[in-house]
Amino acid sequence: MSSSELLPGTRRALLRRVAVEQASSRLPSLTTGLVRGGELVFSGARGQVEGAPVTLDTQYRIGSITKTFIALLVMRLRDEGKLDLSDQLDRHLPGTPLGGRTVAQLLSHTSGLTAESPGPWWERSPGYPASTLIDGLTSEDVPHRAGRRFHYSNVGYGLLGELVARLRGRSWEDALRAELLEPLGMQRTTAMPKPPHAHGWAVHPWADVLLPEPAHDAVSMAPAGQLWSTITDLSRLARFLLGDTAEVLHPDTVAEMREPATVDDGDEWRAGYGLGLQLVRHKGRRLAGHTGSMPGFVSTVWVDPKEDTAVLYLTNSTVGPAGPIATDLLDLLHELEPHLPEEWAPQPSADPALLALTGQWYWGPSPYALRLLPDGLLDLSPWSGRGRASRFRANDDGTWTGLDGYYAGEKLRIGRAADGTAIHLDVNTFIFTRTPYDPAAPIPGGVNPAGWVPVEPN
Repeated sequence: MSSSELLPGTRRALLRRVAVEQASSRLPSLTTGLVRGGELVFSGARGQVEGAPVTLDTQYRIGSITKTFIALLVMRLRDEGKLDLSDQLDRHLPGTPLGGRTVAQLLSHTSGLTAESPGPWWERSPGYPASTLIDGLTSEDVPHRAGRRFHYSNVGYGLLGELVARLRGRSWEDALRAELLEPLGMQRTTAMPKPPHAHGWAVHPWADVLLPEPAHDAVSMAPAGQLWSTITDLSRLARFLLGDTAEVLHPDTVAEMREPATVDDGDEWRAGYGLGLQLVRHKGRRLAGHTGSMPGFVSTVWVDPKEDTAVLYLTNSTVGPAGPIATDLLDLLHELEPHLPEEWAPQPSADPALLALTGQWYWGPSPYALRLLPDGLLDLSPWSGRGRASRFRANDDGTWTGLDGYYAGEKLRIGRAADGTAIHLDVNTFIFTRTPYDPAAPIPGGVNPAGWVPVEPN
């Protein structure tokens, strides 16, 4: 048995959860998957499509998971220098009532823009061109000031799709295919369905009969929920969101997208939004991904970067409780076969200059430990394990840049004696020394020349 193969008992428990969901929720069909360690380690389906069993390559409409693809295209434009996330939308897409609302605010649903487009509900109505969408928006469609609150906006992603099209000089679908789908081998993710695909159904609430749901081309609103995909392709998306980006984006950019930009429940956040990614907290784990809902379809992709796992869920029913089953499958995997840490192995070599930096440092009287990580990063953490901790990546000029925690984005500079010995660390004016309050280091405010003195008891 390979290290990625699940035990028969685990597979049985997972499949039973899928079977219970399909029967109790009366779903025409559903298909699920679990990714761990870069592999699809479980897939389970129930129900039929066109009289045949569901396969890994059966297409379902994925709804708002489309937004994540649009966000990835926007982030590629940012990384190429073609836009800045702080750019006002008018700079790239003039003619909307958004004024100074930024690209980042549209990505994170904090622009204040209305949730839905003008006219009949776009999810069940034939679409219209982007020019009609833009011309139809008025100041009344911006009910909140920029940055005030999280307010989910489908129309915002319609505008972002048009932004991508204008900056690329081709449709967002063509840009998506060339820049993401083809490089990642996602051959079964398309704007319109291709056989074999599921048809969307509404299930009667009081009888076991079905009503077909429409599946119009949303045109200008398509970037909010048009795409169709499969478990196979979504497993590749999950691996991408976990960091296996195949140079389509830098993993740091994907990590940036997973950071909370806003919260959906302000008192005690359990749900939030990053840049094109929904975020939830579940049993001590932070999940990132997106859910999707269109008439006749419900979908979910959640990834857990800490555990290197992901869950996928697709069904062809207008109503289907994707949240509970998705997290239940993750919980079953976590409980029955907990993630095994990578096997430790010594590094073949280490830069002596970096080794000389490691060990104990002090910020004032507080001890810290500086460690050299296998990937060449430095980790600066409180000795107690509580407090400000960050990892740092080397720059060509000899400085280091914080990647996370309190010092994210801040520079670490190494102060050296005349002989080159490192005597202090300067992390954006925070001075760390080899001994507490070393008077030889540039401690802000200086060190009392009397040094450490005993205090007479009263």
